[in-house]
Amino acid sequence: MSNGPGAGIPAVSTAILAMSRHLEVRDVLKTIVASARELLDAEYAALGVPDDHGGFAQFVVDGVSAEQWKAIGPLPRQHGILAAMLHNATPERLADVREDPRFGGWPAAHPDMSDFLGLPVADGDEILGALFLANKRCPETPPSRRDGCLFTEEDERLLGILAQHAAIALTNARLYERSRELTIAGERARLAHELHDAVSQKLFSLRLTAQAATALVDRDPARAKDELHQVAALAAEAADELRAAVVELRPAALDEDGLVATLRSQVQVLDRAHSARVTFTAQGIRALPNAQEEAMLRVAQEALHNALRHSGAGRVEVSLTRFGQGALLRIADDGCGFDTRVVRRAGRHLGLVSMRDRAGGVGGTLTVESEPGTGTTVEMEVPGG
Repeated sequence: MSNGPGAGIPAVSTAILAMSRHLEVRDVLKTIVASARELLDAEYAALGVPDDHGGFAQFVVDGVSAEQWKAIGPLPRQHGILAAMLHNATPERLADVREDPRFGGWPAAHPDMSDFLGLPVADGDEILGALFLANKRCPETPPSRRDGCLFTEEDERLLGILAQHAAIALTNARLYERSRELTIAGERARLAHELHDAVSQKLFSLRLTAQAATALVDRDPARAKDELHQVAALAAEAADELRAAVVELRPAALDEDGLVATLRSQVQVLDRAHSARVTFTAQGIRALPNAQEEAMLRVAQEALHNALRHSGAGRVEVSLTRFGQGALLRIADDGCGFDTRVVRRAGRHLGLVSMRDRAGGVGGTLTVESEPGTGTTVEMEVPGG
């Protein structure tokens, strides 16, 4: 990679754009490291994020193979240069890290490093992490000599610009993950409310039926017997709803169970909680990138909420099928429908703008077909990862 005069800022811009494409913290960390290494044409790069116990919560490397990293062993602790970078917001540019008095050696499998450049990634006074680069490449220099291969003041300046934007990207990713956690908590609260309503209705019916049976015991034993059978049936249904509450209100399991299992589970709960028949089918689906699965789940939840709360549908069908290397999500109901032209002018009605934004954010498309009296079909397509 050329890092001559005039080449630095365009390269930084490219690196910043690459970082801004990701929302998951782990993906952002990997992109920061890879971008820094490419920007300064270094052999190795790493980014350490501190924990609260004197070590690293995360440590991402670039330039080291998976086999090498496994042989190196556990995550490094804060010591030597690494400790300095995490406690002092001061750049470190060294001709040979091994000659620094703070250097404490490294494991046998660790690659040999000499010239070193480290910068903090900070948000105000908070140090989010420390970015390290080692062994600047100099193609024009013979392998036997490393003179002139040192990181320069210009390298430090460019890396400083990158680190500033890395802090923004990392902060945004953390906010996104926090927002997702809050969204999941909100979905669980909504699900709890729906289950509460369903159980309350069953218990109310159970109480009335029991009262009717009591009144009929003496004058009409046969009818009282029928009512008691109904009491037993209602009690069984209420017990089912309570079991659903216990099982389904556990933390959202998208990361563990995948999109198909999570959608199936939520559809089953909604089918029990509403008078409408809600069904789910899946065919040929394989795992998708996390961001795509997250977006498809949220679109499905929004479309289901609209169908069950606003359309008066008697049947809602959810399907997830393979679409090339990606997937096609379809939510169709037989409800009252609406004029899509009017809704488009009305802006954010029914969350359609939000759903389209979610689809577009992961490279997908969203289409909505509806007319008054004909029901509504929402389809979301996403490409493969």
